[in-house]
Amino acid sequence: MEPLRVIAAPRRLRILELVWDRELSAGDIAAQFEVSWSAVSQHLRVLKTAGFVVERREGASRIYRADKDALGPLRSVVEDHWRRGAAG
Repeated sequence: MEPLRVIAAPRRLRILELVWDRELSAGDIAAQFEVSWSAVSQHLRVLKTAGFVVERREGASRIYRADKDALGPLRSVVEDHWRRGAAG
């Protein structure tokens, strides 16, 4: 999938924001949304396939964090979007 399309989805952008500066389990991420677990799982899979999040296992849990460097030039677009959102 085209990298810009990956981050264009509001839920995927929100997931990136959640794991930008910290690691969260898939369950903790899913708890932030009012959609099914499978919908959140699908978004995580897209982000992981694009290389924008890194997954590691801890026991039975999957832990995610953003890979900021993998975003390349899109990193500034994402950060600018969040700054504008916080100011608006």
